[in-house]
Amino acid sequence: MSDLKPKRPLGGLSVRDAMRRMVVTVPATAAIEQAIRRSVKFKVNAVLVTDRKGIGVGFVSKMNIVGAYYAGLPITTPVEDVMTSPPAVCHPLASLDSALDTMRAQGIDRLYVSGNARGEIVGVLAYPDIVGLLYRYCRQCEKSTIRIRRSGEEYILADRYKVCEVMNPQVQLHQVNHSVMDVMEEMWLRQSGTTLIVDRQGRPAGVISLTDLVIAYNRRLSSQATARALMHSPVRVCPHDEYLITAIRRMIASDMQRLFVYKEHPENIIGVLSLHDAARVRSGSCLACMRGRIDIDSLFYT
Repeated sequence: MSDLKPKRPLGGLSVRDAMRRMVVTVPATAAIEQAIRRSVKFKVNAVLVTDRKGIGVGFVSKMNIVGAYYAGLPITTPVEDVMTSPPAVCHPLASLDSALDTMRAQGIDRLYVSGNARGEIVGVLAYPDIVGLLYRYCRQCEKSTIRIRRSGEEYILADRYKVCEVMNPQVQLHQVNHSVMDVMEEMWLRQSGTTLIVDRQGRPAGVISLTDLVIAYNRRLSSQATARALMHSPVRVCPHDEYLITAIRRMIASDMQRLFVYKEHPENIIGVLSLHDAARVRSGSCLACMRGRIDIDSLFYT
């Protein structure tokens, strides 16, 4: 009897298929300021910290940097004083499924990929990398909403994930007159990557992300400044009943990691969708996703 059990597209793929091969580093003696410059320049959420021999001994994430800002540490503080150590590593031939399990179990956003030499780091795997790979699968799937839209055909796709099924319904809120310190404290306590800023009527006015806080720290902005002075706008949103693949496409195309989710009206925010949430689905954006629909070789060798 043939095996008709649906298979996840992550099955059979390794870390090597999704990892980024450029690893952004700073020496352990470098100041936090240097780590900020490199994370912003290369648009990464963490930089690897190396010792004198070039061996990775830890990493400094944007959350680590925000923690230093919150604690009032000088921006000249060495990164070795605020880094997370040791860095979590995996082998390039480890399955992508197992890597995702490790990230979720340990509550971490990235894994560094080990090389053949002791302490050698040859790549990094983060949620955006996994989602990007899943998106490539969805684009080639015969049931892709993208393909259907282009061909003009109409199907009832009851098996497609929608944003409301994957989003996080817990939205962190602050008012425009709250201090940066208030915002930073709650983001640190919740280990949250973003907060929604609302006006006095409760309407979305802007967003403050970890990147905003990191840049404010680098600019020596007082933690007593108001959220209005730091937030960026407009608030990027998507409807709750939108297909997940459509929301993922928007995030990838616009280099965003989150969208706020609304119901009925853009001012009625009911959740937030992140690339972390999208990666959690594992099977692209479709409940019926099977590897058999996609020619894997064409993804990597053409």
